[in-house]
Amino acid sequence: MLLSWALTFLVIAIIAAVFGFAGIAGTSAWIAQVLFAIFVVLFLVSIVMGRRPPVT
Repeated sequence: MLLSWALTFLVIAIIAAVFGFAGIAGTSAWIAQVLFAIFVVLFLVSIVMGRRPPVT
């Protein structure tokens, strides 16, 4: 879900850049980068936590 939002903002940034809306393009690109970074961190945490043996 989070990755799809990052890709959505990336597409918005690219479209805005094509039409010359620099402010919107920059903001959308920044949001896409932040969401992607959060996605990567959560993905890595889920990999590490998923490999741990269950606590009994």
